Amino acid sequence: MIKRGRKWRNWSGSVSATPRTVFNPIHIEEVVEAVNLCRKENRTLRVLGSGYSFTPIAASDDALLSLDRMQGILHVDREANTATIWAGTKLKMLGELLHSEGMAQENLGDVDAHSIAGAIGTGTHGSGLAFGNISTQVIGLTVVTGSGEVIDCTERSHPELFKALQLSLGVLGVIVQVTLRLRPSYRLRCESERAPLSTCLEKMEALASTNRNFEFHWFPFAESCYIYTMNETEEHAAERSISGYLKDVWLGNSLFGTLPTLGERVDQSHLAFAKKRLVRCYEMEYNLPVESLRIVIKEMRERMALENYGAHLPIKCGFVKGDSIWLSPAYGRDSAYIAVRLPRGKLNERYVEDMERIFLRHGGRPHWGKLHSLRARQFKIAYPMWNSFLETRKWMDPDGIFLSPYLRELFFDELED
Repeated sequence: MIKRGRKWRNWSGSVSATPRTVFNPIHIEEVVEAVNLCRKENRTLRVLGSGYSFTPIAASDDALLSLDRMQGILHVDREANTATIWAGTKLKMLGELLHSEGMAQENLGDVDAHSIAGAIGTGTHGSGLAFGNISTQVIGLTVVTGSGEVIDCTERSHPELFKALQLSLGVLGVIVQVTLRLRPSYRLRCESERAPLSTCLEKMEALASTNRNFEFHWFPFAESCYIYTMNETEEHAAERSISGYLKDVWLGNSLFGTLPTLGERVDQSHLAFAKKRLVRCYEMEYNLPVESLRIVIKEMRERMALENYGAHLPIKCGFVKGDSIWLSPAYGRDSAYIAVRLPRGKLNERYVEDMERIFLRHGGRPHWGKLHSLRARQFKIAYPMWNSFLETRKWMDPDGIFLSPYLRELFFDELED
C-alpha cells in the first residue's frame, strides 16, 4: 500500500510535488490506516485525483493518497436510478459502466479524465441552465475523517455536513464512496455553428432557454464565435468519420478560422460531452451571476483593445443552475462561467490579473481548481456559508492533517495555525 514518493506533476505542468510517501489503498480499511498513521506522525495527507486542477489543491511534499485502485461500481438501484461507486472512478470509465447498466449522469463537463471525487471536490460542471454542477448529482458519500472515523453521509442523516461534503476541496476527509442520482441512458444531438459574437450575445437568453446544453467560445482577436448546442434525441448514434473526429479535436485544441461553419453528430451522452484535450494550457475560470455575462464580455473586449496581451486561445462561456452547496461557486444563483486560457509556458500575468479584476467587479467566484488570486478575506465575503464550512472542517479534521501549505494559505486568516 505504501510507496516512496516520486515527483508528481499536474496535467498542465503548472504544479509539481515530491511526496515523501504515496499511499495506494485498495479498500476503506487501508485509507483509515493511512489517515491514522499521518495523524500519529503529525503529517499532512492530500488525495490525488487525475491532476487536472491548475492550482496546488492536491499537491504535497509530505504524504499523498491515490484512489486509482478504488474504482468501479459497487451497487446499482435501477428502480431509484442511483448507483454507488468507488471515489477513484474516472468519469470516462463511469460513463461506460453506467451505460452498460442502461443509466447515465444527467450532465457532464468536457473532460472525462477526472475522478468522481476530484470532480465533486472542485465543483466540475457542464453547461446548461437546467443543470447544476456535478456535485449536485451526489446524494450520498462515505468519508474517512481526520480522526480515522468512517461516516456514511446523506442529506437526511447529516444535513449540514452533507452540504459541506458535496464540494469540500478534500479538507473534510477522504471521500471513498459516492452515491449518484442518475437517469436512464440517453443520446444527444450535438450541433456547432460559427456566428458573429454580437449575434450570439443578442440571442444568448433564447439559446440558453431553448437548448438543453448551450455554450459558446469567442476569440480575443476576432468578431466571430463558435456556438455549441446539445439536445436529446431518439436518433441512433452514427459511427463517426475520421474527418469529423479530427475536426472536433482541431477545434478544441487550436486556433479558430479554418473550420466549417456548421457541424453535427449524435452520440451517447457520456461520449457527446467529452472533448479530446491535446494542447496543455493554463486556465482561469470564474462563475458570474448569469445576468452579468454580457457586460463582462464587453469590458473584457474593451480592455483587450487597449492592451497587447498576445492572447489567442478561445474564451469559453457556459451556464449552470444555482444550488445550495456551501462552497459551490453557483451557491444561491443561476450562473454563467467564463474561462480564459493561456498556452502552457506563456502565463501572461497582466492578462490574468486584468481579466480577474473585471470578474471580481461583477461578483465573480473562481473555479476552485483553476487559477485565481483570492484568499480567505475575499471568500468570506463571497460565500455566505464560509464560516459554517470552517467550523465543520475543525470538527471533521481537528488536527489539520488534510491542510497542505497551499490550503493553509488559502484559508489563512480563518484557520488555526
